[in-house]
Amino acid sequence: MNKETLQQSMYDLIVETSTNLPKDVRRAIRSAKERENAGTRAAMSLDTISNNVKMADDNVSPICQDTGLPTFKIKTPVGVNQLEIKDAIYAAMVQATKDGKLRPNSVDSLTGANSGDNLGLGTPVIKFEQWEEDYVDARLILKGGGCENKNIQYSLPCELEGLGRAGRDLDGIRKCVMHSVYQAQGQGCSAGFIGVGIGGDRSSGYDLAKAQLFRSVDDVNPNEDLRKLEEYVMENANELGIGTMGFGGETTLLGCKAGVMNRIPASFFVSVAYNCWAFRRLGVKLNSEGGIAEWFYQEGEKIDLTQGSEAELETAAADAGEAPNVVTLQAPITEEQIRELKVGDVVKINGRMYTGRDAIHKHLSDNDAPVDLDGQIIYHCGPVMLKDDEGSWHVKAAGPTTSIREEPYQGDIMKRFGIRAVIGKGGMGPKTLAALKEHGGVYLNAIGGAAQYYADCIKGVDGVDLMQFGIPEAMWHLNVEGFTAVVTMDSHGNSLHEEVDKSSLEKLAQFKEPVFK
Repeated sequence: MNKETLQQSMYDLIVETSTNLPKDVRRAIRSAKERENAGTRAAMSLDTISNNVKMADDNVSPICQDTGLPTFKIKTPVGVNQLEIKDAIYAAMVQATKDGKLRPNSVDSLTGANSGDNLGLGTPVIKFEQWEEDYVDARLILKGGGCENKNIQYSLPCELEGLGRAGRDLDGIRKCVMHSVYQAQGQGCSAGFIGVGIGGDRSSGYDLAKAQLFRSVDDVNPNEDLRKLEEYVMENANELGIGTMGFGGETTLLGCKAGVMNRIPASFFVSVAYNCWAFRRLGVKLNSEGGIAEWFYQEGEKIDLTQGSEAELETAAADAGEAPNVVTLQAPITEEQIRELKVGDVVKINGRMYTGRDAIHKHLSDNDAPVDLDGQIIYHCGPVMLKDDEGSWHVKAAGPTTSIREEPYQGDIMKRFGIRAVIGKGGMGPKTLAALKEHGGVYLNAIGGAAQYYADCIKGVDGVDLMQFGIPEAMWHLNVEGFTAVVTMDSHGNSLHEEVDKSSLEKLAQFKEPVFK
């Protein structure tokens, strides 16, 4: 293979995977939009997702700011030098990160230091397999942390909340899969896709589950039992009513694929790999020179998901058929303004907000803030940033990260520094809810994965603090205009996330009885 040609092919694969949603995934999202009731929060979310997909196309920029831990699956003919392919991938990763197509995500697990180029021990993941074909099959999945954290593994037999005993049979597997969809709620950027691995040990089971995500959304499982399982889950999981972003709605799951492998008698694992709606995986067939001969997952027409969209967040209703209350906020925000907001209100923010993720929250729990946060807004976001030749920073992608990770810190930090609003996705827990009520704060749910939509709302970067934590974890000072989100936790003790969790658990119980004999 030609070194330069191979490296360019790997670069193109990375860029296309990060910026161009596969056609089979677009078809699944279009079907979800057709099922959803107009004017609901779920319909609003799907419209925002559609706009974001088109913006990523137009800008050739990351669909989601969390470009995850890249995982390559590569099949090579006997005799092909796999080390050359690995070197080409490393070089392409560095270039794609430099060009803002990937966020620098490789972090030393002991020191927390970010390598800055997505290379490090174990990153990226590259899995090779030899086969008898005469070409190289290279596939890539970018699976972000929000959905990765909702992966789950069950050891049968076990007791499942809402479903009771799950035994060592197909019906027990069915219960585990249904429970996996319930437990993800909106934190994994639903509506999502799941890969199910049945059998193996703890590590091979997860590998098998993730491997299912490389299947086409449209394929049919050749194993009759697994086909029945997949069809059952797709027919019934959406009855849970979790909906897009966990706002409630008609579509919670967009795809389910299951695989099976042998196990030892003492162990029976069911492993589930959850993937968000931003299902970024593509593949290429390489010729003998290392050039791209064919793209995978790109059969059929390329759908423009924005056709027929309402297109604006504020058109969403707080409840089906009910016009939302739209409120404009300018920081610093007063407690009185916050107390007037209620769950379901749509908020449009102008002015300043500050990003803050895991490292910032831990830092603020033990140290003073680098800026005055009284009356200010914290955005749970790790953006993709590029610096121009003049030294100015520009936001390339800036969607929300999953907020529940900050639950141990959030309430205390809000009260200590006077923070009035927190923006993220997936909601937070009882400790934060209690603090919002006591302090006079609000949680705003942005649309997960909508990194281009929100980057467009950011009109300038006014500064940055704590860069020692790396670009995703630094505190960026952002000047925003028309940054729109939904109030899902208010200062009166109300939480949409709590309501959806409770109602979906009640609905989960209807799937308790045996189905497969």
